[in-house]
Amino acid sequence: MARMTSWQEFAEQAPELAESVRARLEAAKHHVLATLRRDGSPRVSGTEVGWRGPDLTMGSMPGARKALDLRRDPRFALHTNPDDGSMAAPDAKIAGRAVEVTGDELRAWVEEAKPPSEDSHLFRLDLTEVTTTGLADDHTHLVIRHWTPAEGLRTFKRT
Repeated sequence: MARMTSWQEFAEQAPELAESVRARLEAAKHHVLATLRRDGSPRVSGTEVGWRGPDLTMGSMPGARKALDLRRDPRFALHTNPDDGSMAAPDAKIAGRAVEVTGDELRAWVEEAKPPSEDSHLFRLDLTEVTTTGLADDHTHLVIRHWTPAEGLRTFKRT
């Protein structure tokens, strides 16, 4: 099993990358979440993310397929909204495992966030990898920044 880390730990280890990814997540309301269906095939869903204290979180309507997928198999991939396609800002992808928040912490979130239903799901997103892909300043190649808890931050160039 791949090592996981919280958003806060990621931000401490790779602050510039975390700032870039957070900006992409906050630039648009809706992003694309990939989960695994019972048969192992992928399911993509629109989703919103936010921060609760130091954690990257995702809410879901009660009984939504994506929430049921994550309860059964917590692995996920999240792709930021591609915006206008110009690549003016780097594209960001996050993968990891979603941990469902329950009990007092869930009740506190419901009281604070006031989701449409008190039966909503809340997941903390623990990270196994984060990647951004963007154009170099001179537009001659792609710059790929890839981070994992085990290997830290690595930068690649593709022409």
